[in-house]
Amino acid sequence: MTQAARAGAAGPMTYEDSKRLAKDRDPHVRAGIARREDIRPEVLYFMAEDDSADVRGWIAANRKTPRQADLILARDRDEAVRRKLAAKIADLMPELDAGGQEQAQNYLIEVIEILAQDQAIRVRQIIAETLKDVANVPPQVIQSLARDIEEVVACPVLEFSPLLSDRDLIEIIEAGSGTGQLLAISRRYGVGESIADAIVATQDDSAIAALLENDSAQIREDALDGLVDAAINVTAWQKPLVLRPKLPLGAIRKLAGFVAGSLLSMLQARQDLDRKTAKAVAKEVRRRLKAENAKGQASEDPAAKAKSLHASGQLDDAALTQALNSGERDFVRHGLALRAGMPHAMVDHIFSAHSAKGVTALAWKAGVPVRFAVQLQLRMGGIAPNQVLHPRAGTDYPLGEEEMTWQLEFFEGLVGWSGD
Repeated sequence: MTQAARAGAAGPMTYEDSKRLAKDRDPHVRAGIARREDIRPEVLYFMAEDDSADVRGWIAANRKTPRQADLILARDRDEAVRRKLAAKIADLMPELDAGGQEQAQNYLIEVIEILAQDQAIRVRQIIAETLKDVANVPPQVIQSLARDIEEVVACPVLEFSPLLSDRDLIEIIEAGSGTGQLLAISRRYGVGESIADAIVATQDDSAIAALLENDSAQIREDALDGLVDAAINVTAWQKPLVLRPKLPLGAIRKLAGFVAGSLLSMLQARQDLDRKTAKAVAKEVRRRLKAENAKGQASEDPAAKAKSLHASGQLDDAALTQALNSGERDFVRHGLALRAGMPHAMVDHIFSAHSAKGVTALAWKAGVPVRFAVQLQLRMGGIAPNQVLHPRAGTDYPLGEEEMTWQLEFFEGLVGWSGD
């Protein structure tokens, strides 16, 4: 029998034979010894500094290798060796239980800390995947992995680790995390309101969509209301909103005004609609079908239509709301100009400036309800959801009359200066 065959043969091996074969000139012989789990710890420890990376790799993967040797291998010059050691960590986690030997626990913790800082992304990724849902690891290791610049390292921990507090997650969000990290946090089970607020504040469409898809996420009703308002321009949010459980009835009525036909059917099929909301959604379905059937027919000039309705006293809030929900932006602009008694060019200036205060002042001057002013900011003013001016006490305009008058005078001056 060759030395290599003897090293890898089944059955017991004497201590003297293992020591001799561990020093054999042939690396295949030494690798055979490194793979065995019936070798004395001191022999495996000795082999942790073998000249062959292949041999050291087998020592790194061996569950019986003493933790002192693992500590040496955690700093091995060969990345493949460190990867094999990282992959073994999952099998070693039970040693961190209270019943494990304290010295072995300390060595293992140090090994984990070293590998979590490894220069190789793949090594850190393996550690992150292993520790993502483990509760009895050093918190500083999880903190390091969660803040790693590489998504493949940070995301598993961000999505699953029970050791990250709401404060930790908010700090990570506000530090300017990428979409991958934000998606991972949005998918966590039981996302709280403060974290949801932080996600919404990033204005990352994909992360907000993931948050809405997370049924366990707690989103404040006013924040959800703002997302519903903005969803007319962010189609990726519409389906998760329609399917979201415990959706406020007011939000359902709003969604009925603009979601795609297939989603409208889903909305109508919800089991949590009260009679009033069900009737409102059904009415919207009929209106939308009628509008679809009317497509292709010659449409009336928006300016002429607005002027005609204004002259007959029919350019009311309902007419403007229906036009906004139907995407008749030109009609809305002309209608607002007529109701506010200002040039159409001034209305265009206000919307193109993307000014929340300017749009709010325009709505006030046109005499529309303050909730409609919110819709105008989002749908026509291009105002980000977190910059929208919301009503005070639910019904009052958020700015004083003096401030809104000043805003309108400012834009009037711009129109005059530009020669419009």
